[in-house]
Amino acid sequence: SILRPMVEADVTSAHQLVTNHLTKFQLAIVFSEEEFRHWFLPRAGVISTYVACNAPVTDGDGEDTVSKVTDLVSFYHLPSTIIGNPKHSHLNAAYSFYNVATSVDLVTLMKDALILAKNEEGMDVFNALSQMDNGEVMSDLKFGIGDGNLNYYLYNWCCPTLKPEDVGIVLL
Repeated sequence: SILRPMVEADVTSAHQLVTNHLTKFQLAIVFSEEEFRHWFLPRAGVISTYVACNAPVTDGDGEDTVSKVTDLVSFYHLPSTIIGNPKHSHLNAAYSFYNVATSVDLVTLMKDALILAKNEEGMDVFNALSQMDNGEVMSDLKFGIGDGNLNYYLYNWCCPTLKPEDVGIVLL
């Protein structure tokens, strides 16, 4: 995998990548850089964000500049207690947060996310809503379709009914 955990030095570039990506949706969050830092910088047991970057560009004086984030995958952690099972006491669930693929296709990026969630983060299950671009790739990745619908109620907003692929919001 070309992905690595996001670090502070990636925040500005990753924020720009996600902000640009979210403009294609009819309903989306606009993160300030400070909000982005809070919601996306990895925190053990809370949020995992991995990025891929292009090679550092050398400027005119021979100094390397910061790499540009080209791809981002993120998921939050939601552990559950298993009651009455003598073998297992917890289920570690990952929930897809925001994902942007520009140098690879989204299926490849999400395959890497599944591997990272299991091998690096110890997740037992990976969940994803069928909104944003997720619906395009979930069947390719053998995701089972859930049995419910997620409805958002936005206070003091008049919003038309939108298809899941037109919604760029994941609420926690």
